[in-house]
Amino acid sequence: MRATTMALVAAGLLLATAGQAQDKKYGPGVTDTEITIGQSAPFSGPASAFGIYSRVEQAYFNAVNEKGGINKRKIKFIMLDNGFSPPKALEASRKLVEEDNVLAEVGTVGTPTNSATQRYLNGKKVPQLLISAGGSKFNDPKQYPWTVPFYPSFETEAMGFARYALKAQQAPKIGVLYQNDDYGKDYLKGLKKALGDNYSKLVVSEQSYELTDPTVDSQVISLAGSGANVFMNFTTPKFSAQALRKADELKWKPMQFIASPGSSVQAVLKVVGFDKVEGVMTAQYFKEPGDPAWEKDPDMQAYFAFIKKYAPNESALDAIGVSGYVNGQMAEYVLNAAGNELTRENLLKKATTLKDVTLSLLLPGIKLSNTPEDYRAYHGFQLSRFDGKGWTSVEYIKAD
Repeated sequence: MRATTMALVAAGLLLATAGQAQDKKYGPGVTDTEITIGQSAPFSGPASAFGIYSRVEQAYFNAVNEKGGINKRKIKFIMLDNGFSPPKALEASRKLVEEDNVLAEVGTVGTPTNSATQRYLNGKKVPQLLISAGGSKFNDPKQYPWTVPFYPSFETEAMGFARYALKAQQAPKIGVLYQNDDYGKDYLKGLKKALGDNYSKLVVSEQSYELTDPTVDSQVISLAGSGANVFMNFTTPKFSAQALRKADELKWKPMQFIASPGSSVQAVLKVVGFDKVEGVMTAQYFKEPGDPAWEKDPDMQAYFAFIKKYAPNESALDAIGVSGYVNGQMAEYVLNAAGNELTRENLLKKATTLKDVTLSLLLPGIKLSNTPEDYRAYHGFQLSRFDGKGWTSVEYIKAD
């Protein structure tokens, strides 16, 4: 009798174990104890200011691992330097997929770098997940179903800026400075879409620059000389600071809009001088560290404590770091949602069926939702004006 009972118990345990095994479905880079993901990042080169984004994201995963990981699996996060160079980014993606065997590439920064790897990753059916690039080309589920954007649309930003300028500035004459690559051209595309047939009448000067240029001083001189009373500054941090500084030196005081990637209070505005950039406007999605509005916010205080413990060599006041933190939160959310079905297909499904997701450092009221037909998670932004100390709300602008 005892032997029979023991045999039944053993058989039951075997069945339970088999059932649990069947419940688990793993893709590349996944075991019972580990999930391997990766990205490439501009730790060197002309966009190295964005390196903090990836370092903070890595620190976020370190914090997750210290607390036990995701469903008892530790995150192995591989970062490779791409120098913000498209060929290096492609080389890095090949290594991540073919040598490191990642489940997905997650959170890679930059329009040119993600453009370079989009076709390769989709061809391999590897999720190009939660990329930090706002190009409209990345929301194309039919042609590139494995590419899921996370950063808000640059085109939407530019359209919102233009529509506000048209109603707020009497007889607007617009000057545009843009980076001569997919990043800058997507902003330009949004501006042209908003202005329509009036683009050639309203835009009195259009200036471009290359990412390798030492300065944009000559372009700003041309813009100021054009008589423009609206300045659309579609640049990245280094050039944002240069353009703002040169405009002040020329005593050119147009209504100014600055692209969100170049709007960090600490990395850009403080470098120029707060008194010299008062009145500049931008699109906001996240709470800004160092902004008096969030000084006592519990989630911001938690972020500062996180940086102090897990990324002590990084500036807690650099808004680019917040982007990396938020990307890490979103990646954790998607991986958690995938449960034990950690396949590339299920990861893609969970990342493209978000419903009213909120994260701690998103601005109040911003919720993230998307569908398999439209991968965009953000559906509007807060237009904000710098008052010399921090950002103040102007209005919420909905995307089309």
